[in-house]
Amino acid sequence: MFRRILIANRGEIALRILRACKELGIETVAVYSEADRDLLHLRYADETVCIGPAPSAQSYLDIPSLIAAAEIADVEAIHPGYGFLSENAHFVEVCQSCNIRFIGPSAETIAALGDKVQAKRIAKDAKVPSVPGSDGPVDSEKDALAIARSIGYPVLIKAAAGGGGRGMRVAHNDVSLVNGYHSARAEAEGAFKNSTVYIEKYLDRPRHVEIQILADQHGNVIHLGERDCSLQRRHQKLVEESPCPVLDPKTRQAMGEAAVRLARAANYHSAGTVEFLLDQQGNFYFIEVNTRVQVEHPVTEQVTGVDVIQAMIKIAAGERLLLKQEDVEWRGHAIEFRINAEDPDQNFKPSPGRIETLIVPAGPGVRWDSHAYAGYRVPPHYDSMVGKLIIHRNTRREALATARRALEELQMEGIATTRSLFLRVLEHSDFINGQVDTGFVDRYFGQR
Repeated sequence: MFRRILIANRGEIALRILRACKELGIETVAVYSEADRDLLHLRYADETVCIGPAPSAQSYLDIPSLIAAAEIADVEAIHPGYGFLSENAHFVEVCQSCNIRFIGPSAETIAALGDKVQAKRIAKDAKVPSVPGSDGPVDSEKDALAIARSIGYPVLIKAAAGGGGRGMRVAHNDVSLVNGYHSARAEAEGAFKNSTVYIEKYLDRPRHVEIQILADQHGNVIHLGERDCSLQRRHQKLVEESPCPVLDPKTRQAMGEAAVRLARAANYHSAGTVEFLLDQQGNFYFIEVNTRVQVEHPVTEQVTGVDVIQAMIKIAAGERLLLKQEDVEWRGHAIEFRINAEDPDQNFKPSPGRIETLIVPAGPGVRWDSHAYAGYRVPPHYDSMVGKLIIHRNTRREALATARRALEELQMEGIATTRSLFLRVLEHSDFINGQVDTGFVDRYFGQR
């Protein structure tokens, strides 16, 4: 096991990793930008290192600064968390060249699965169903039109290196396809320095369902079941739950087995997530692999009892998975609500500022993962998430009741948050009945 780990992240995930390390008896080194001197996890780390100014490019994305901090602090490994450099193959290569273990997949695997076109090829070879579309990059307007006409409108134009909804356009006819093709390429170039796009069939009102996998370096691969992440706004997840309310046992098993096959085909090791779309007829289609820990991993932890972060660390240290697939058990129903510093009544306008008062919910079935505290100032430079409210009860009905109670207890004065949105969502009959899709929030709770 590692003696000392550097946490190359901030906020709630940095605190989550630190807690996992402490329970494993591992020393921690926390890095921070000049804007993050008051982060909560810095109080508990064994050592802290400032790595630069507030902008991410000069701090959390600055590979030389992170490596220098790791070498000065004499760490054996780096945990990247999510976001920032967590899916950067070059960063993994630099870590390896400096004899520092990267807690995540190999550079080769990250590079292969990070390119969505190549990932779809791997999925196809592993006999994992994918959304109908182009077999590879679409290099011209003419090819884009031919593919769209062959699979039928509507279609989705997607950036090969994309994420977070950037570089994506829906087209319903030839005119919107041409416009969307060029605008998606331009946005992808600006966001990812890669203008490559591909085209796939646009599914009407699908659900977003993902499978959590764990794979060690000895050929053992298991899945920990699914998470339904259909409650989104502009392709950004807001609420996640497990199990999926509409998934039947046969489809659940098939989806889990498909995720394991894909992980084996990609020579995957570490924690990861295989993401699918589920159509209204119950068919599922592969869309991408997230080669890192997900924001919503606590949902899986609650229903399985498996500590995903500790599993990642143990796998990176060369340990074998102790769990076999037949050992995994799922108990109850879990739901996670992302508490973001955004105003849902102002088109989700960011709401940085000082948290004047914070009252955290508690009681049976309630978990609160957050770096926030009364007096903490939410900076404008980073992701707006300030906490995650996770509910775990015996049934979904009980989980919804506890969620309402816990959200009412949660008080965060001084900034606007998504809490008010979730209280409205919990009143909606479609959500109560589990009948949602990826367009639910934008359709009913969009621009106000």
